[in-house]
Amino acid sequence: MRLMRLGAPEEEVPAVLSDDGRLLDLTPLTADIDGRFLSGGGIPRIRAAIEAGELPELTATDGLRIGPPVARPGKIVCIGLNYRDHAAETGAAIPQRPVVFMKDPGTVVGPYDEVLIPRGSTRTDWEVELAVVIGATARYLQSPEAAGECVAGYTISHDVSEREFQLDFSPQWDLGKSCETFNPLGPWLVTADAVPDPQALGLRLSVNGEVRQDGTTKDMIFDVPYLVWYLSQYMVLRPGDVINTGTPAGVALGLPGTPYLRSGDTVELSIDGLGSQRQTFARA
Repeated sequence: MRLMRLGAPEEEVPAVLSDDGRLLDLTPLTADIDGRFLSGGGIPRIRAAIEAGELPELTATDGLRIGPPVARPGKIVCIGLNYRDHAAETGAAIPQRPVVFMKDPGTVVGPYDEVLIPRGSTRTDWEVELAVVIGATARYLQSPEAAGECVAGYTISHDVSEREFQLDFSPQWDLGKSCETFNPLGPWLVTADAVPDPQALGLRLSVNGEVRQDGTTKDMIFDVPYLVWYLSQYMVLRPGDVINTGTPAGVALGLPGTPYLRSGDTVELSIDGLGSQRQTFARA
């Protein structure tokens, strides 16, 4: 299933895009798609309501904004240097353990929303990533095999980064990752049962029509089950949390001479089976 949220910021309506292409209203089941709904059997309830014909069809949605598919993530946990080709292009060694950092969940915006280049920025960069949405509490999981029970589904994340803020201003990466609007998410939360192998997905990103990234999740150093298991040993992953799993090669940081993002630039990104995004960048 493909879950969505439609409407103005903070006023989104939850919906599901059915297999036959109908957009169905989820408000009979929930006020929003959030951690509480996901952990309370929300996905099986949606499936049962569709089969019973209990969800009304949404109409007059033309021009309606598509919001992020999950409301108010408690945290965004990011994995750096998780593709071998990306580590190589940045001159970094292949990590022996996942490189973990946090991103302000307030950075989340819709997949077609405007993204703001921070004041003073000269090195705003792009990163297409597979995002994992947690659907059940993950705490000290016994093995990576147990991780599947904690994953609600997957979506596209654009982990926008300001490289000078990230790498030059602090030993931590947070300054360059947590600027406002720096995490477009969506358009859909595709439930885990509809993604049989998250390690077999193509990822693509273009800037002003020129392809910059064209990779596959099979090239991850640490796969999705391992990441969920690993993170659960050091923090509690709660329903609604998001894991950004890393980006393949092709970012401006790894391409000397490639211009960083400027006001008016358009970025388009997609992942197999998860839809696509498009953002225009503007000065804050």
